[in-house]
Amino acid sequence: MVLMTFFVVIIINWQDSSGIDCIIDLWFGSSWSATITTFDNRQERHYTTMFLNDFFTESNNNILISEQQASRFAKEICGDFNPIHNPDAKRFCVPGDLLFSLVLAKYGLSQHMAFTFAGMVGRGVKLRMPETDADEFDIADDTGKTYLHVTRSGERNSNETLIEAFARSYVAFSGHNFPDLLVPLMAEHKVMVNTQRPLIIYESMSFDLGSLDLMDPALELSSSSLDVNGKRGNAFFAF
Repeated sequence: MVLMTFFVVIIINWQDSSGIDCIIDLWFGSSWSATITTFDNRQERHYTTMFLNDFFTESNNNILISEQQASRFAKEICGDFNPIHNPDAKRFCVPGDLLFSLVLAKYGLSQHMAFTFAGMVGRGVKLRMPETDADEFDIADDTGKTYLHVTRSGERNSNETLIEAFARSYVAFSGHNFPDLLVPLMAEHKVMVNTQRPLIIYESMSFDLGSLDLMDPALELSSSSLDVNGKRGNAFFAF
């Protein structure tokens, strides 16, 4: 078995029982178990995973994700029905999980990676994914605005099968964390998303892998808690 740890920070605009708008930082800590297998560390290619090809268009070194492509990825791959990803949403944005998957597909999977989201990718945004082997880099648009900051270290693997299995497993979990994990916790503490200004966004996520010789990762929740402290709170999920 291989130990994998995940930490995710989510910002939620919520409303407590007294009607006060609150921002909550939710910290996820998780350990994954995975079956050991052996992968060749293949040479890095432009994009390694075929399953993403239907969810973006590449032209002149720009990545464009249409509203329909973003919505399909959210619903079909992540099981995420957040209305902010609907093609006709007023505040439409591309799922962060799709950006995460594209980074893995282009740059490979490293043992230690951290992703900080600096903005929401809206309609018509053309992203530039630099050709780099650096340990830190930004995903920005053609005007230079940064949307995602990535850091990485340790061993790196660009095996297509490994990356697809890893990406699919993570985003499937990520797409369900609000209805399956957060809602019960918030109900227990008598707090809920502000329906007048609903907003749930990722701030950052990171993971550390004990080894890259793995496949078919699976998550099982072992415990969860929510500590409410005034207008802020910390949620912890152990897997």
